[in-house]
Amino acid sequence: MRGIWTTAHRHRVAETVFADRTYKDGTVTIVLDGERVTTPRGSAATRFLAKVEHADHCDAQRAMAKATGDVKNGNERR
Repeated sequence: MRGIWTTAHRHRVAETVFADRTYKDGTVTIVLDGERVTTPRGSAATRFLAKVEHADHCDAQRAMAKATGDVKNGNERR
């Protein structure tokens, strides 16, 4: 079992509302609170889209949090 994705942490990530937009050229923009956070391109965008294509809301939010770097590994001090 991975320690970083406890039930409480999954709910906290699920409450964070990321959104993504895919463009014709394959670029993906990840948005948080109406502001662009990151824009994966090329192979990074392809990997991201593969992760979120059939994911439920919580798993998609987690993938977007990881892509933006807005996630703690569990061993950082608060």
